[in-house]
Amino acid sequence: MSFNPQFARLGEVLVHEGVVNEDQVKEALIKQSNFGLKIGETLIKLGYLTEKQLLQALNLQLGYTIVNEKELMELDLDIVSQIPEPYAVENRVIALREEGDGVVVALVDPENLTVLDNLKKILGKNIKPELIGSTMLADTIEKYYKSIRTTTQVEDAVGGFDFVAVDEDENEITISSASSEADAPVVKLVNLIINEAIKSGATDIHIEPLIKNTRVRYRVDGALREVMTPPIGMHPGVISLIKVMSKLNIAERRLPQDGHISLKTSLKSVDVRVSITPTVLGEKVVMRLLDKGEFGFMLSTLGFEQEDMDIFSRIIRRPYGIIIVSGPTGSGKSTTLHAALKEIQDIETNIITVEDPVEYRLEGITQIETKEQIGLTFGSALRSVLRQDPDIVLIGEIRDEETADIAIKFSLTGHLVFTTLHANDAPSTVTRLIDIGIKPYLVGSSLSLVMAQRLVRKICPNCISDYKPTDQEISDCGLTPEEAANIDFKLGRGCVHCNNTGFAGRIGIFELLTVNPEIRRLIYEGANQDLIRDAALKAGMRTLHDAAIEKMKRGITTIREVIKMTIVE
Repeated sequence: MSFNPQFARLGEVLVHEGVVNEDQVKEALIKQSNFGLKIGETLIKLGYLTEKQLLQALNLQLGYTIVNEKELMELDLDIVSQIPEPYAVENRVIALREEGDGVVVALVDPENLTVLDNLKKILGKNIKPELIGSTMLADTIEKYYKSIRTTTQVEDAVGGFDFVAVDEDENEITISSASSEADAPVVKLVNLIINEAIKSGATDIHIEPLIKNTRVRYRVDGALREVMTPPIGMHPGVISLIKVMSKLNIAERRLPQDGHISLKTSLKSVDVRVSITPTVLGEKVVMRLLDKGEFGFMLSTLGFEQEDMDIFSRIIRRPYGIIIVSGPTGSGKSTTLHAALKEIQDIETNIITVEDPVEYRLEGITQIETKEQIGLTFGSALRSVLRQDPDIVLIGEIRDEETADIAIKFSLTGHLVFTTLHANDAPSTVTRLIDIGIKPYLVGSSLSLVMAQRLVRKICPNCISDYKPTDQEISDCGLTPEEAANIDFKLGRGCVHCNNTGFAGRIGIFELLTVNPEIRRLIYEGANQDLIRDAALKAGMRTLHDAAIEKMKRGITTIREVIKMTIVE
């Protein structure tokens, strides 16, 4: 007799389809009561089944249509909002679209008659159920109900705000001189902007004036995305409130200002670095968000290739010398150095850091934050550190000759020094130190390792798919057609999990220049960065571009990301 999935149990369907075996189903049946889940979700939790495989089996067994992933990217907020958020979350359901005399809804469990009856009462229409996986549904609910909340809150905050208050001289009245009632919309809006940024995992908030409105963007995974556009009439009030919170001069609108805000939310404590600069349309604010929580990174999770990991791990355990990590702002330099400190800290070692500001808190390590306004500069802090009997010192950044000079002296007197420098690659970092004013013989004797790094975006695992690059992309990436033919290129299509970007998270790429006798001799002789680079490549240095290509070959990142983030030598 032929197998009919509509009369079989789900476990039998899965076994018949060859997705799981009978032993795995038996194990799931025993464990499902512990988890409080149905058999399919128990198999997913045990790692025997994917969400997609479960949906296909349920489709065979129950005959329900599987939700179209593309449709989830562009749902109508008015239709979604017909089901109240608490009900949608609790009963794992979302409204997709109106169709004829009914509403199509996506459910994790379309057989739950109670939920279907209640939905009919809530919506007042016939219900047409479709199948959806639980994580996809959770991400979709988060995406759309967050948009509904944000839209409602922005409308609530800006409602009726279609004027700009001015004084007798036609100057706009700042927030401090406005009444508390006039403040309310602005306060709500600023609260909303900061809270949503923290929830989104943004590293930066950009608030900039355009001609007709204000543009608010968040930097998430290294890329900016627009989140809201309040009316331009609110812009001066928003800027003034941020100035008040940052203890800046609200009357000064012609000069750049820098400040900081300490925030405590229900989720975490956040330090916000605020930079305000005047533009032709008004003042622009950029806020850098620094999580003050416990540092959670480890060297093994940053993205080192095994060979580079072995070199880095060996050199950070040396008793003295300088280790420099270079790269632009936001390339993960501080994360790498703090992960290195975490790796080597022990009860016998005194580690002291001098930073501006302290970005990560490390248990058991002495961290000093510079405060220029009271005279606690890098120079003065580092001079006092020498009297604190340190074994290892982390200097947040080499900014000038004084800081570089102190770092060199530390390393020459038996200390291990970690620091960062802004440079394009590892060889140019060496010449940059000499440009700052340090004598070549001092640079040569003290340097142990120079490492350049960048962050590339990782392809979203939920929408990863094959990709055929264009001839131009292959050429721009520095590959020959023959080399490209042997690479299995990947790209993220964009889905509800990754907010249609095709990326989820970032990973480091590294270029390690170990200072061997040959490179030391070149530095003593004042050689240029090209000669240093050639010697380093001969000694086996992997360039940033090569490191990015390696990540691309393994399907971690895309060819477009390699082209965007690195240069072909």
